[in-house]
Amino acid sequence: MCPLFRDFEHDEIENVLSRINYRILDFTAKDVYILAGMPYKYVDIIVEGEMIARMVGLSGKLVQIDRLRQGTLVAPALIFAKENDMPVSVETCRPTRILRMMPSELKRLIDANEKIRMNFIQQLSNIDIFLSQKLRILSLFTVREKVAYFLIKAAEQQQSRTVTLDETRQEIADIFGIQKFSLLRCLSEFEGNGAIQIDGRQITILNSNKMK
Repeated sequence: MCPLFRDFEHDEIENVLSRINYRILDFTAKDVYILAGMPYKYVDIIVEGEMIARMVGLSGKLVQIDRLRQGTLVAPALIFAKENDMPVSVETCRPTRILRMMPSELKRLIDANEKIRMNFIQQLSNIDIFLSQKLRILSLFTVREKVAYFLIKAAEQQQSRTVTLDETRQEIADIFGIQKFSLLRCLSEFEGNGAIQIDGRQITILNSNKMK
């Protein structure tokens, strides 16, 4: 469910969309959705599929900023911004379908519907929280703390001490802006001291205290 339509019934969403102009776009896997520095002109909602947002530093170091999944409203903070250049590059990681409208159409929805207006405001507020947390992790956490945070967070989301990784080792390294070998060394140390058990894409947390 798209956060923009939170607390809407299916027929309510259909009714809302019937009053605006929009189109459906399809992307194949590994398509470039947008490059960093390009102006962001549209209001796009991911209907199906998934995309990855990445940022590249001057040194060439790659950092994965976010994975954009089904229901995501892409870059809501840029939609009505005066300076709307995209700070990250985004590409699809599997076939993806987008619902696209112009900002003027979203403004019509915001002006006409109180629930959509409040949902959009909440989206903007959540972005600030997300970026603050991301900055804290990237700038203040050690490699060991970053990997421990990732595993514990994944266990909470999956409600299991055995975590099934959706990301490759390289993608996990990119999330935290670290080298792949640093990630592998940290995982090996955790396994060696009995904190975790690794079985391919599955990692079981045996003792989270040993990751601190």
